[in-house]
Amino acid sequence: MEGIDTGKVKERAVLVGLIQRGQTTEMVYEYLEELAFLAETAGAETVRNFVQRTDLPNKKTFVGKGKLEEINEFVRANNIDVIIFDDELSPSQLRNIEKILEHKVIDRSNLILDIFANRAQTANAKTQVELAQLQYMLPRLTRLWSHLDRQKGGIGMRGTGETQIETDRRIIKDKIARLQEKLKKIDKQKSVQRGNRGKMIRVALVGYTNVGKSTTMNLLCKSDIFAENKLFATLDTTVRKLVIDNIPFLLSDTVGFIRKLPHQLVDSFKSTLDEVREADLLLHLVDITHSAFEDQYNTVNETLREIEALNKPTILVFNKVDGYNDLGGFDEGEFSRPTLDELKKTWMAKMQNNCIFISATEKINIDDFKKMMYNEVKKLHIQRFPYNNFLYQDYEEE
Repeated sequence: MEGIDTGKVKERAVLVGLIQRGQTTEMVYEYLEELAFLAETAGAETVRNFVQRTDLPNKKTFVGKGKLEEINEFVRANNIDVIIFDDELSPSQLRNIEKILEHKVIDRSNLILDIFANRAQTANAKTQVELAQLQYMLPRLTRLWSHLDRQKGGIGMRGTGETQIETDRRIIKDKIARLQEKLKKIDKQKSVQRGNRGKMIRVALVGYTNVGKSTTMNLLCKSDIFAENKLFATLDTTVRKLVIDNIPFLLSDTVGFIRKLPHQLVDSFKSTLDEVREADLLLHLVDITHSAFEDQYNTVNETLREIEALNKPTILVFNKVDGYNDLGGFDEGEFSRPTLDELKKTWMAKMQNNCIFISATEKINIDDFKKMMYNEVKKLHIQRFPYNNFLYQDYEEE
């Protein structure tokens, strides 16, 4: 798996994106800002963005010939190490672009897989990431053997190359099959573990990457889960028992979602996502300070729909209110953000008051957050244990 070296010397990168039909310039530059954050997380420094407006990507080179020549000139003149595209490139596009630029080219999926590989700590996460990497690599093997192209004049070199590609393809397919079997066993073990938790109500924290799920988990459970201002700080699901007033329940912290999450990761992280599928209640965290928080909210909901978990009872939790600027516009002269009070009215109406605004780092509105969780868990608890509802009392107001 080829990725960015995360050593001390940062690689210099340029980013490439398309403004396609139905997209605005602001939207695409927001996407590239996120791609730059991904690149930084992987250990690269972004030097420049290249953007082209087009209805559809070029089938051969993703961007047009003129834009590729512009990128080529800049890359050669500025000691660029890697060119990162904000969409997944087909194997042929990747091969064609590298042939022209003669530099390392990776796409968004490759970059995310590289970060996951660097973040994976447990055997479970490492197995899931390795499977996703191999599934990504398999259709791109020809590109990895492109160094043989320079030797095609030699007797028998083409045949050797073809043989080696087929050999590698067979080896990778065999390894994928072994990893899939290994993950099936892990899935069974995880399923048994979830079953052994009894009939306790299960609550799952979900949200876009880097919205503060682990920080919120640490605050609620007084635990020390790793939390960092980088993308995908958490890959493994962490489950803690939490008691609010007189009701115990299980709270899980899960991997963050992101726009264009590689489908290989969604497939391989099945056992992790099962924590979300099997939860009774979702706490959907949103970073209210992010200028595109509504897009992030929609992206998470789309992923929840894909894994058939969208229609669960949900509390929408707007985090980081301490950093929200009511007057902050996106660019000079453009419209300003709505005030916090306006947002509260809008979203609380949308969520039928199942919505709350907090700061996990500054501990703002946490008591009200716990009260809301208590009331929702209590409803679920009474449904599951109808004969024990005499045990519950209302969460006392302070």
